Amino acid sequence: MILPILKYGSPILRKKAFDIDKGDAFKEIAENMALTLKKAAGIGLSGPQVGALKHIFIIDTTPLKETGMEIIGKSYYNPVIIHFSDNYVCYNEGCLSIPGINEEVMRPDKIEVRYRDENFDWCEEILDGLIARIFQHEYDHLQGMLFIDKLGPLKKKIIRSKLREIMRDKY
Repeated sequence: MILPILKYGSPILRKKAFDIDKGDAFKEIAENMALTLKKAAGIGLSGPQVGALKHIFIIDTTPLKETGMEIIGKSYYNPVIIHFSDNYVCYNEGCLSIPGINEEVMRPDKIEVRYRDENFDWCEEILDGLIARIFQHEYDHLQGMLFIDKLGPLKKKIIRSKLREIMRDKY
């Protein structure tokens, strides 16, 4: 089932999510989120963006296949970032919950992560490049943070009117 994606201004996007329990029908939630992400032609979607305050997000890099990037389609349950590298890189980010706004954001280029997989087993990985960035972006959603929170005051001032417009149109 395709789920509605919450837009900037929804109070749910600013709340911290909770761990997923094995009995939470997590596979069904993930399937619905994957369908929603595919329809939106995005590369990442978190539980809070579809109104589920649960520690879950989906990454699907299929829309980037023309760039030569490895295709990754995965669900992450109860993810944790264990370690951030000291090397930061800048990249232009956008968000399905903040349509029409893309800005340069600094993030660590490599992270070590732990999460539960589709069998609810713990996994650990070291991620780098764009997949590390997408993971961090979606992980921020679980903490009630948006990529625009990482912008400087001048950039925030420049996009303020666009944000107000998204808030007016969100419902």
